[in-house]
Amino acid sequence: MVNRINGGWVFILSIAAIAGCSKLEPAAPADEAILDGPIAGLSGDELARFLRGDVAFNDEVFHAGNGLGPVFVATRCASCHAGDGPGHPFTTLTRFGQWDASGNQYIGQGGPQLQDRALPGIQPEQLPPGAPFARFLPPLNTGLGLLDAVSDADLLAWADEHDADGDGISGRPNWVERRPYSPLRPGAVEQDGRVIGRFGRKASAYDLLQQTATAYNQDIGVVSLFEPIDPWTREEQDPEVPTATIHDVVFYLLTLKAPIQRDANDPNVVAGEQVFNTIGCAKCHRPELTTGPSPIAALAHKTFRPYTDLLLHDMGPGLDDGYTEGTALTSEWRTPALWGLGLFPDSQGGQYFLMHDGRAHSIEEAIGLHGGEGQQARDAFNALGTNERSALIAFLNSL
Repeated sequence: MVNRINGGWVFILSIAAIAGCSKLEPAAPADEAILDGPIAGLSGDELARFLRGDVAFNDEVFHAGNGLGPVFVATRCASCHAGDGPGHPFTTLTRFGQWDASGNQYIGQGGPQLQDRALPGIQPEQLPPGAPFARFLPPLNTGLGLLDAVSDADLLAWADEHDADGDGISGRPNWVERRPYSPLRPGAVEQDGRVIGRFGRKASAYDLLQQTATAYNQDIGVVSLFEPIDPWTREEQDPEVPTATIHDVVFYLLTLKAPIQRDANDPNVVAGEQVFNTIGCAKCHRPELTTGPSPIAALAHKTFRPYTDLLLHDMGPGLDDGYTEGTALTSEWRTPALWGLGLFPDSQGGQYFLMHDGRAHSIEEAIGLHGGEGQQARDAFNALGTNERSALIAFLNSL
C-alpha cells in the first residue's frame, strides 16, 4: 500500500513539474510579430504541401554530394531570407551584363549573376572588366501568392507610361520573355510575344516558378528540369533537385501569409497614413489591391494591402546603376511592397538595409534617395513638420 501511495505522489509531482516547466517556456510570438506562416484557409492537403515546401526551403542544405555548385552564392534557400524576411548585405546578389533592352551581353562569361563562392579547388567567378552591374538585396517572401494573383488588367489600368494625367508618375510594366515551363496565369496579356513581369527588383521574373527555378540554378548552382544548364560548365545536365521539390517550394512561397499591420488603430499611426496619402506616396505604393481567380482558393478574389503597384518607375540618376533586366531602363525599379517594413530589422541583424541594394539604413534615408518620379514625394516629406514626419514614420513602422 505504501508503495502504491508513493507511486501516486511521484506521478502527481511529475505532472506538476511538467506544468511548471511549461510556464517557464517563452510564449510563441504573436502572428503579427513574424513574417512566416501559412495563409489562412488552406486545406489539410495544402497545409501538408506547404510544410514540405517549408522544409525544402528552410532546412535543406546543399553540398558537393547533392549538387552544390561548383560555383554558387548560397547553400540553401533560407540563407538569403531569414524568417522569410529580406536579405542582409552579406547575402546581396550581384547581377551583371545588360545595359539596355537588347539582352544580356555576358551570358558566356557568367552572366546574369555572379557566383562569388566555389567548392575547394574551383575559382569563384569575377566580374568581367567593364561589365555593367547592380547589387540586389534579396526581398522578403511573404504575401507573394497574393501579388501573383493580381490581374494583368489591373496592372495595365494603373500604368501611365507617358504621364497622360500630368501627375509626374509614369509607371509601366516590364515586358519580359516567359520561360516555356511557366504557364500563363488567368487573363494574362501578351505584347509582341512578351508578358508582364512582376517579381524581382526589376520585375524581370514572370512567376514564382521562374523565380524559384532560377534561384536554385543561379544562387546554389543546382540544375533542375526547368533550368538544366549548369552555370559553371554552361552545359545541360540531369536534374539535381527533384521537380516535385521545386513545385513544393513554389507552393510554399505562394501560400506564405501576408504581413499583418501592427497598432493600426493607434492615433499616431492613423495620422501617419493620412500623411502618406497626402504627400503622394500612395501614387506608386498603392495601399489596396485585389486578386483575381486562382487555383488556390485561399488566394482567389481577396483584397489585401501590400503598398505597391508592381510597376516600373524611373527613380532618377541617383539610383541608376547602369544595369537592367528585361525592357526596364537602367534607372527604373519595380515599386517594392512596404508591408512587413517594420519587421525588416528582425531579418537584417537588428537594423535597416533598404532600397534595392541595402544602401539606406533608415526609412528616412530611403525616402531621401527617391528621385525621378519619387522626387515630388521626397520633397513633400522634407517639407513636413516634426509631428507629421514622426507620424508618417510610425505608420511605416506599423506595416
